[in-house]
Amino acid sequence: MSVLERFRLNGRRALITGSSAGIGFALAQALCEAGAHVVLNGRDATRLAQAEKKLLDVGLDVSTCEFDVTDAQAVQSGVAAIDAQGPLDILINNAGIQIRTPLHEFDLDNWRRLLQTNLDSAFYVGQAVAKKMIPRGTGKIINICSVQSELGRPGIAPYMASKGALKMLTKGMAIDWGPLGLQVNGIGPGYYKTELNEKLVADEKFTEWLVNRTPSRRWGNVEELGPAAVYLASDASSFVNGHILYVDGGVTASL
Repeated sequence: MSVLERFRLNGRRALITGSSAGIGFALAQALCEAGAHVVLNGRDATRLAQAEKKLLDVGLDVSTCEFDVTDAQAVQSGVAAIDAQGPLDILINNAGIQIRTPLHEFDLDNWRRLLQTNLDSAFYVGQAVAKKMIPRGTGKIINICSVQSELGRPGIAPYMASKGALKMLTKGMAIDWGPLGLQVNGIGPGYYKTELNEKLVADEKFTEWLVNRTPSRRWGNVEELGPAAVYLASDASSFVNGHILYVDGGVTASL
C-alpha cells in the first residue's frame, strides 16, 4: 500500500456527533471525500437534513441519525440503530458548547449543561461505540479537544475544565482500549471561524490580540481540520494512540 493509499477511507463507516454545522460538518465532508460513509448526528432534524443534502448534492456518501448525545439511553439506542446498518469503524466525538461567563457568576444549570455536552457525551458515545468495536479488535475514536485543554482564558473556566478532562479521558480510553485493538486520539483546534466564535471574530480588539498571539498570524478555517481527522481516522496513523494533535496555528507553542 502506498503512502497516499494509507490515507484512504474507502469502505469505512464513521459517526460524527454534532455534525450538522461548523467543525463537525467540515470533518464530515473531509472523511466523505476520503472515501468514508459518514453518519451525521445532532438533535435538530431540520439542520441534519440540510447538512445531509449539502453533502449528497456533491456526490458524497452520507446519512443521518438524530439523538441527544447527553442522554445515555438515547445514545445506546442511536448507536445500536447505526450498528444495525453496518459496523462503525470510526467515531468522532465533536459535540460541544461554549458559555462565556465570569466564574463567580456561572449558573449551576449551565455548568451541568456544559459538562454534559462537552465531557459526558464523549464518555456515553465513546463507550457505546467501543463496545461494538472491541469484539472486532479494531476501531478509531477521535475526541475533539481544544487549545483550552492546555491553555486558559478569562471567563471560560468551566469550558477549560471540560476540555482538560476530555484530554485525559482520551488518554484513558487509549490506555484501556488500546490493548483491545482500538486507537483513541484527540484533535485540539485553535481559534477557528465558526458559529461558536461569531462574537469573538466580530470583536476587533480580540481578533487583533489573537492574530498577534498566533505564530501563523490569523484565525483558522474549519476546512483545515479535515486533513488531521482523516489522518487519525486512517491507516496512516496506525501507531498513533493516546495523542492530542493541536491544529492551532502555533498558539500552544507560543507564550
